[in-house]
Amino acid sequence: MDAKAIGAAVREAAGERVSGVTLRDGTAGLVLSIDGLAKGDAEALQRKVEGAAIRAGARQVRVILTAERGEAPREPEPLRILAVASGKGGVGKSTVSANLAVALAAQGLGIGLLDADIYGPSVPTLLGVPGRARMEENRIVPMEAFGIKALSMGMLTDPGRAVVWRGPMASSALEQMVTQGNWGELDLMVADMPPGTGDIQLTMAQKLKPVGAIVVSTPQDLALVDARRAIAMFREVGVPVLGIVENMSWFDCPHCGGRTEPFGHGGARDEAKALGVPFLGAIPLNASIRAASDAGRPPALEAEGGTFRDLAERVRDALRI
Repeated sequence: MDAKAIGAAVREAAGERVSGVTLRDGTAGLVLSIDGLAKGDAEALQRKVEGAAIRAGARQVRVILTAERGEAPREPEPLRILAVASGKGGVGKSTVSANLAVALAAQGLGIGLLDADIYGPSVPTLLGVPGRARMEENRIVPMEAFGIKALSMGMLTDPGRAVVWRGPMASSALEQMVTQGNWGELDLMVADMPPGTGDIQLTMAQKLKPVGAIVVSTPQDLALVDARRAIAMFREVGVPVLGIVENMSWFDCPHCGGRTEPFGHGGARDEAKALGVPFLGAIPLNASIRAASDAGRPPALEAEGGTFRDLAERVRDALRI
């Protein structure tokens, strides 16, 4: 990671509007002039510059906007939320959520990642952000990493203590993270849902009204039975199901190069066809994906993350972003 390389990348993205590029502890800082640009164009340029810096190696990006004259502030539009769900735990839903969010941000979109799994928050580990979120003017400030804004119960509570709350308390916490979070203007919020079909899912569907949902499953019948229930729940509450993702679809041996299918293969594709929903792709069981995730470096930004980037393209097409 090199400040000169990052500087060259962001100047290629925005020309002379970029100045003062710095790099410290993986965070790139820069000044971006938006003078003469409409609000939407300025936001698009900022996302483009942030994406360029991330692709050049920056872990986070801090952008200071300057202009000789600005526009009057306007009320933020309602957040567009995409629910990433599963019928059961252990299928890699959080890994898919985090990498989908990072891949979308790398494509120049303004992305938030909400860790809605109140009892088992994984996002701080997946993004390598063990710190605590702060309050600013009675708003929760999401943490930033890899070009996205993220908020998790793991950023608000002691990581060594269990969250022992009844359903209504957990649902209330979820709603507050969305409505009281200082998210700014996003193109999309990716919500990593807890497994199952309980109170939190109903709160998300009925009060926060996602624009769509995707369901993650492994290929085995045991997981697909629960994935079917998750799809049925979203249909009952009127949330469009964008499709199914098959995770841990196969394993390529790093020693012999042979491919094995420890959980079967193609079950989610068959289930999608049977239920009349799109099949959004298959993701392998890969040691490098596991190692990168444990290290807090989303594999969507690495060479082996092509399946996550393909998924991001399909989600963009489905939501017409």
